[in-house]
Amino acid sequence: MIKRNLLVMGLALVLSACGFQLRGTGTQELSIKELDLSARDAYGTTVKMMRQILESSGVDVHAGAPYKLILVNETESQRNLSYSGGGRSAEYEISMELNYQIRTRDNLQLLSDKLQVQKVFLHDGNNITGSDQEAVETRREMHRDLVQRMIIRLQLLTPQQLSELQATAEAKAKADADALEAARKAEAEIPQQSPMELPNQ
Repeated sequence: MIKRNLLVMGLALVLSACGFQLRGTGTQELSIKELDLSARDAYGTTVKMMRQILESSGVDVHAGAPYKLILVNETESQRNLSYSGGGRSAEYEISMELNYQIRTRDNLQLLSDKLQVQKVFLHDGNNITGSDQEAVETRREMHRDLVQRMIIRLQLLTPQQLSELQATAEAKAKADADALEAARKAEAEIPQQSPMELPNQ
């Protein structure tokens, strides 16, 4: 029992030494060992955090990997929830949405989905600097939450599932190519009508 407790404490220390870690997950182990990562905003906060946690989880992030994680689009919206007396303070809800795709090295799309997070913060009109700092920290936490949810999604993907998704995508691509070729052949076999000759006036 003592050995087990020491092992748990040792693991906790190792994980905390990584700097950034997942909350609410028992392990950071991923079955995907190689992954290409790209985003529309290549220097954005989410993709930077994503790269950091993937690499700290033992994933080799590089171009040419068998699979590609593409952060297609990240949007943010904000809405007012309530106002205090005199309009000095207001409660806001910030929403972030991340659309992503997983593709093969040959750019075949295996899956496409989105993640969403929301957080509420209070803007104090009597302490604008503090409120601005809180808003910045809230957004940073939301980026961390997006990355955490993305890692959880990746943890659920097994090599067998990826192989099945790839086989399905390849079969669909072949069927589409065959249908396109058949349509071209059918069009080529249609006799071309000669232009109608008008009688001489």
